[in-house]
Amino acid sequence: MELLEKIKNKEAKIGIIGLGYVGLPLGLEFANKGFDVIGFDVDNRKIPMLNEGKSYIKHIDSARIKKAVDDKKFFATTDFSKLPEVDAIIICVPTPLNEHREPDMSYVESTAQMVSKYLRKGQIVSLESTTYPGTTEEILLPLFESAPLIQNGTTNEKDKFKVGEDFYLSFSPEREDPNNPNYSTATIPKVVGGVTENCNKIAVELYNQVIVKTVPVSSPRVAEATKLVENIYRSVNIALVNELKMVFERMDIDIWEVINAASTKPFGFKAFYPGPGLGGHCIPIDPFYLTWKAREFEMDTRFIELAGQINTSMPHYVVDNVARVLNTVKKSVNGSKVLILGASYKKDIDDMRESPSLKLIELLIEEGAEVEYNDPYVPSLFPMRKYDYDMKSVELTADKIKEYDLVLLSTDHSDYDYKFIEENARLIVDTRNAFEKNGVKSSKIFKA
Repeated sequence: MELLEKIKNKEAKIGIIGLGYVGLPLGLEFANKGFDVIGFDVDNRKIPMLNEGKSYIKHIDSARIKKAVDDKKFFATTDFSKLPEVDAIIICVPTPLNEHREPDMSYVESTAQMVSKYLRKGQIVSLESTTYPGTTEEILLPLFESAPLIQNGTTNEKDKFKVGEDFYLSFSPEREDPNNPNYSTATIPKVVGGVTENCNKIAVELYNQVIVKTVPVSSPRVAEATKLVENIYRSVNIALVNELKMVFERMDIDIWEVINAASTKPFGFKAFYPGPGLGGHCIPIDPFYLTWKAREFEMDTRFIELAGQINTSMPHYVVDNVARVLNTVKKSVNGSKVLILGASYKKDIDDMRESPSLKLIELLIEEGAEVEYNDPYVPSLFPMRKYDYDMKSVELTADKIKEYDLVLLSTDHSDYDYKFIEENARLIVDTRNAFEKNGVKSSKIFKA
């Protein structure tokens, strides 16, 4: 197969659709290994920044982008008519939930429509967007096989593409963990499922060029299900410790001490930790893709749905604790000034997708609180699908901290001087056990 040889010789040109937390680092890995890469995105703001060698994602160094651009290995564009120029098309677009907590496939569908418009013979298309089992073969495959065949620049409306012969199609779920010091895009094994044997062979060879290890599976459905299982496993276990936290609080038992003690068992136990709610693009969303698809097969995924209910209720639990703590000094939430520490969903990154901090802000404002936030990685809150706040991060000075009736720790950034915050705060609600982990204990600190 000609495409296989082009990939092995690094002569294949790579196209990445969606230059966010998944697509951008993947594109840079291909560029770093000597491939020519074209990055596609509909966001006009990203393109000039990338082509100037600048990053808009905190944990991705601008120097990496500048080197790829200067070496003429990476170019970003909004012009999708350039898709026929590439040999591999990797789709990394969002798959959120709609207001009914059902899959919103609009980004995948519109991207697939665009690809089908420009698909040419000899290309491989790989979907990385997390989705329900069946998406690749039920949405992408029919679109591509019904597209007019483009060969040598000529379109023949009568001839149609045949998967595994004229083009190749696979699913390979992303496994990004932003700012993880131990793992990066290149060092996390990659699951790959092709529609046919030839599809699998080419997809595996493509990812072998940049990933430490590929894990071939028998079909795209298996690959799609693998991603869901990984995140459902985490969602269920986090829900378990969140529920235990609420139970143990009533019993006056510290869940953090319990987990630390249980972690000394050398087998049969893996530590998961409670928090103010789930964040990021994967864990709060992915389980609901399977629960939605399961209904098609007349199955109820009660265990998964219960975990989702517990995790989505955690911001409400935290706000209830804020009210309880304020009551100890004869104050109500209504009229109180509250400072939230951390807007991102995870420590030491700038990613706000599905961050529980955004829900906490909403709930506190609904209760009548005056809310501000600080985050060293998020200077201002920009409009998102669910929220549209006009807020900027406030400076953490001693005088500023003293203004608030309560400080609510939502994200445990390493940058925070926990002792300094404790010394100047009136009351603190800590949802991550961050103060104690940093050696700071005080009667004004309450865990939630």
